[in-house]
Amino acid sequence: MKQVSKVFYISLVAAILFIIWGVIPEDILGTASLTNVTSTIQGFITEKFGWFYLLSATGFLIFAIYLIFSKYGKLKLGKPDDEPEYPYITWFAMLFSAGMGIGLVFWGAAEPLSHFHNTPIIGQEPMSQSAARDAMKYSFFHWGLHPWGIYAVLALALAYFKFRKGAPGVISAALVPLLGEKRIKGGLGTLIDFIAVFATIFGVATSLGLGALQISSGLSYSIDGLEDTFGLQLIIIAIVTVLFMTSAMTGLNKGIKYLSNANIVLALLLMLMVLFLGPTGFIMDYFTTTFGSYVRDLPYMSFRLNPFASEEYTWIKDWTIFYWAWWISWAPFVGTFIARVSKGRTIREFILGVLLVPTVFGALWFSVFGGTAISLEFFGGVDLFTDVSNLGTEVALFSMLEHIPLGGIMTVVALLLISTFFITSADSATFVLGMQTTHGSLNPKNQVKFVWGIIQASAAAVLLWTGGLTALQTAAIIAAFPFTIIMILMCFSLFKEFKAEAKVVDLKKKNK
Repeated sequence: MKQVSKVFYISLVAAILFIIWGVIPEDILGTASLTNVTSTIQGFITEKFGWFYLLSATGFLIFAIYLIFSKYGKLKLGKPDDEPEYPYITWFAMLFSAGMGIGLVFWGAAEPLSHFHNTPIIGQEPMSQSAARDAMKYSFFHWGLHPWGIYAVLALALAYFKFRKGAPGVISAALVPLLGEKRIKGGLGTLIDFIAVFATIFGVATSLGLGALQISSGLSYSIDGLEDTFGLQLIIIAIVTVLFMTSAMTGLNKGIKYLSNANIVLALLLMLMVLFLGPTGFIMDYFTTTFGSYVRDLPYMSFRLNPFASEEYTWIKDWTIFYWAWWISWAPFVGTFIARVSKGRTIREFILGVLLVPTVFGALWFSVFGGTAISLEFFGGVDLFTDVSNLGTEVALFSMLEHIPLGGIMTVVALLLISTFFITSADSATFVLGMQTTHGSLNPKNQVKFVWGIIQASAAAVLLWTGGLTALQTAAIIAAFPFTIIMILMCFSLFKEFKAEAKVVDLKKKNK
């Protein structure tokens, strides 16, 4: 494969070695097992540098908002006469499906329900009105402007340098103005791109494993006599692998485009069914009041650590800091994909679209699913949390659907939606890994995408079998630490290039 870069071979070897390490039983390796090593490293980083993740994620969001109102917002991600490649609805569908689609389905009912019982505020009574308000507010916070601010910054840098400056579509290329071309073409550039590929491989492989868990749990929960076994999960991974590999071979403008549009249709269908068959008035009232409190308290939540209360500090580390690290670990994948489909848009249009549309949609999603779950417990006396505690987080959605009209039909729609999100995420990831390991090619060869597809599916299957998915997730999050530094450098590099361009381009003229 002449097209591939040395990052391809380094990443491939590292991925295989990591999978082998994860397969070796803990009783053989002892403290040197993958789970123990990654947990120790992650615990150290979270304990010592939780503040760093918090400040960085908020800093990325502030930088993105600044660019909306700055004179640089008129610059195009492309040449002055370039037009967007995709209409708005397709563009939103593609960035949303890649960004967090399957996560919303997994956590839509589960996260608010968890915060309702295990409150984020010390001394707050579980299952109280105040607990319900904060449960939804923190769900908005974890899935709202901050993660999309992270994605927007990285995607903006990649799209700007690729489509306006003609640079390779790899992470390291966005740092040339700051670090120099010689360093980026040498070992430092290779290391930067490897970190990005490493985070993408294991972040997506973990999500594939979690997706297989939710589909198998949903099937076994809904079908009497069907057991949730590794065999069932393996069959699901095999079927989905065939489907997403087939889609990946058709290219960006067929498989991913059509699947992303289908995702939006199914997601809207499921959300509207739950909204109108569930407690409609309560859901919309809940959404309205929570969105207001989210906007009001956003500055406070963005800097909240509370080191004086160990229990509250632990909650923040387990949820907020974990999420910020997780979103940063996903940024190379999501950011590269968003950049690829955003050519021709102005910086202002791009950031507004990436920040606002997914944030509002995500807030509505949590209000509908999390609001229905909390309403069932608060007003209906239904104990959904016991199902989640006994059977796992992945059953929260199905347990909730069981208690509203047409729940059986909605369960089918939900399983179909999880499957299409599953396929789209994996399809998008093979495309992004192909780009990042072929010198930024906008159309990587099918052989390269095939290799990464097999690696991701194999990692998910093997680590589901050995129980190593958590270790893999932790490994991806560890990669977020150095990548946070890379992203901070990208902000400075981008701003330096903007200032240089402002000297030669009249930014007072529209769409320059």
